[in-house]
Amino acid sequence: MCFNNDTPQRKKNRLDCYDYSTAGAYFITVCTKERQNYFWNSVGATIGRPQDVELSPYGKIVDDAINNISNIYPSISVEQYVIMSDHVHLLLLIHADDCGRPMVAPTISRVVQQLKGYVTKRLGASIWQKLFFDHVIRNEQDYEEHVRYIFENPLRWHYDKLYSE
Repeated sequence: MCFNNDTPQRKKNRLDCYDYSTAGAYFITVCTKERQNYFWNSVGATIGRPQDVELSPYGKIVDDAINNISNIYPSISVEQYVIMSDHVHLLLLIHADDCGRPMVAPTISRVVQQLKGYVTKRLGASIWQKLFFDHVIRNEQDYEEHVRYIFENPLRWHYDKLYSE
C-alpha cells in the first residue's frame, strides 16, 4: 500500500518504547475542548495570582477527581497540581517499592483516562480535548522547574494569549 508523503503527519504525543507505568515523575496537562473556561467562577481581570477566583462546580468536580487519584491508584501520588480556568496541570509520581522495583501501576494514559471519565460521568457530558500533554521528569532540576511552573501558572494567566474578559 502506498502512502502519500505530502499529507501532514500528526506529531507523536508519547515517547517511543517508553513504559509510562515506570516509577518516576510525570508532568501532565489536560485541556478543555476549545479551551473553554469551565473551572473558575470568576475570570475577570486580576493582578498577580488570582486569589479571588473560586472553583466553579465543574472545577470542584475536577478537584475531587484529582484528590481521588491516590485512593484509586495507591502507587501514584499527586505531588502538585493547579486547576486553571481551561486546563489542569498535574505532577504525578509513580512510586517504587523499598527495593527500588516499580510497584504495580497503571500507565499515565490510564490515570488521565480515569480522571476524564470520572469528570465526564459526573457532568453528563465531556468537556475535554481528546489528547493530553505529558513530560517525563528526567532529574531533580527538571522536577523543580515543573513545580515552579505549576505554582506560577496562575500568576501568568492574565497575560495568556487566550485570556478574555
